[in-house]
Amino acid sequence: MRYDDEPVFKRSKWGTNHYHYNPNNPVGLALIVITLVFTATMMILMANRAGPFKPEPATPSWSPPPYTTSWPPASSPPTPTPWPAPPTSPAS
Repeated sequence: MRYDDEPVFKRSKWGTNHYHYNPNNPVGLALIVITLVFTATMMILMANRAGPFKPEPATPSWSPPPYTTSWPPASSPPTPTPWPAPPTSPAS
């Protein structure tokens, strides 16, 4: 097979020590395709704010319970308390 002597990574020809995938090797070509598909998928997810980029649901802010009583209490006449009946003397 003619691909047996091709490396998966090749040194960059720009004079740096960086390497890149070799499309002449089947493994290098598969890595290029996988990288492109993964990058495109992540870009679509970011644009739609879906998946791991989905924002957390908004928590409702604290609101106090409804105010149903008035303070100070409305002034109302006190309820009269009944007086006990006077003791009756026994008939003698």
